Amino acid sequence: MDKAAMIYQVVAAIPKGKVCSYGEVAKRAGLSGYARYVGHTLKNLPSDSRLPWHRVVNSQGKISFAQGSDGFTRQQQALLGEGVLVIDGKVNMRRFAWHI
Repeated sequence: MDKAAMIYQVVAAIPKGKVCSYGEVAKRAGLSGYARYVGHTLKNLPSDSRLPWHRVVNSQGKISFAQGSDGFTRQQQALLGEGVLVIDGKVNMRRFAWHI
């Protein structure tokens, strides 16, 4: 399985109402140290992808898009729609992080 497919598999498994950091996605995909690669891979998803990319945030729980950008707004709205509280572009990782 290629790296992108391994990342997609992990992202697809993130439950509704939970988030995961780029680094944690990489780790769970067996790609420790590839957090930036996860970001790059998700940034280049096809526009018709149904993968829940919006559930991936940075290690501080922040949305990585610039605040006010279209991507930021889309991600924030998608998270809020799933019951994930986003305050000033940040998610409380203690409360909303996906734990196995």
